[in-house]
Amino acid sequence: MTRYIVNGGKPLFGEIEISGAKNAAVAIIPAALMVNGVCRIENVPQISDVTMFFHILEEMGASVRTINKNTMEIDCSLIRKAEATSDLMRKIRASYYLIGAMLGRFGEATVAMPGGCNFGGTRPIDQHIKGFEAMGAEVEVQNGLIICKTTDGLKGSSVYLDVVSVGATINVMLAAALAKGNTIIENAAREPHIVDLANFLNSMGADIRGAGTNVIKVRGVSELHGGSYSIIPDQIEAGTFMCLAAATKSDITLTNVIPKHLEAITSKLQEIGATVVEGDDTVRVKCTRRLRNSTVKTRVYPGFPTDMQPQMTTVLALSKGGSTVNETIFENRFRYVGELNKMGTMITVSNNMARIEGVEKLAAAELVAPDLRAGAALTIAALAAKGTSTITDIHFIERGYENFDEKLRGLGAQIVREPAE
Repeated sequence: MTRYIVNGGKPLFGEIEISGAKNAAVAIIPAALMVNGVCRIENVPQISDVTMFFHILEEMGASVRTINKNTMEIDCSLIRKAEATSDLMRKIRASYYLIGAMLGRFGEATVAMPGGCNFGGTRPIDQHIKGFEAMGAEVEVQNGLIICKTTDGLKGSSVYLDVVSVGATINVMLAAALAKGNTIIENAAREPHIVDLANFLNSMGADIRGAGTNVIKVRGVSELHGGSYSIIPDQIEAGTFMCLAAATKSDITLTNVIPKHLEAITSKLQEIGATVVEGDDTVRVKCTRRLRNSTVKTRVYPGFPTDMQPQMTTVLALSKGGSTVNETIFENRFRYVGELNKMGTMITVSNNMARIEGVEKLAAAELVAPDLRAGAALTIAALAAKGTSTITDIHFIERGYENFDEKLRGLGAQIVREPAE
């Protein structure tokens, strides 16, 4: 076990290069299972979720070769079994994307139930199952396994998602890419990483149109071929550093970003008084004074992202007046609030809504990261607070942020990663 030791209370300055998108990488890597040939994937983030996915594919029989620290080659052509039951599967939520990939390639799949961050509520896969069944699969969930079978492979169909689900959109799109005939996904999610997955599959020979809209049309093809692809920059990592600048009254420039993907975050930070300057592939966030209060409601893309909710709550906890944050995507995602309140914040939570009375300063504290994005938010709070804080369970943070402490030190932060006592 490791922890961060953070000596905060000082503004940060400098430039950060944003890594490849976690949420795109964990969809594109299992998609490589469907390719008959070698996939060269560039801008791969060095995070634990990605590393575990490569290990899962290797356990299944894939060849994974490191070209450099952010470029990998994957050859899954020798995989012959449609099973992924490793204990690693239970450690990352996105492992369920292997179901769609294996159904598309083999017409069957047996996959361990996924893990990942636990927000204390349910993260159902009923919409995934609905899509698979519409394409002719029989699905059972038993003894911690998801078992899917078809009699003659998947067949294209119309799939209407009852709720806008990123995971279900991705999984149905994966399965449909090699299905017989045409599939239409209605009420589809529109997130940038869905577009990135569609672009990856199309570069390998798929025929997918409409990604980024609420209707995606997939014409099944007989096979996918190898090729090269570069993953988009990470929208949430960029947003995290933007909130860091706002909370610590800093001046930080982000490079390797797509500003359009950050519009909801940019708009909210500008609303409360931060200065945000966009370039072609850069964003600079500068803050010299205490910010204003606001109201935030998480929405599906292009609304304010749920994965930025803890970071923005931390910013508002240091802003003037009263703010509210309404979480509409995941249940009970405010478990980190108790940790922030140790530092002197005034936040109360009821019915997935946080009411915040802003304070002028935070006190250092001993903190525990309850999940990935909350861990990043607690790091922001520790850097804003005067004194020395400790953050344990940082393995959650390392699931989604590449070299997080190293990048922070590059901005002048006093943060050390060390073994926990």
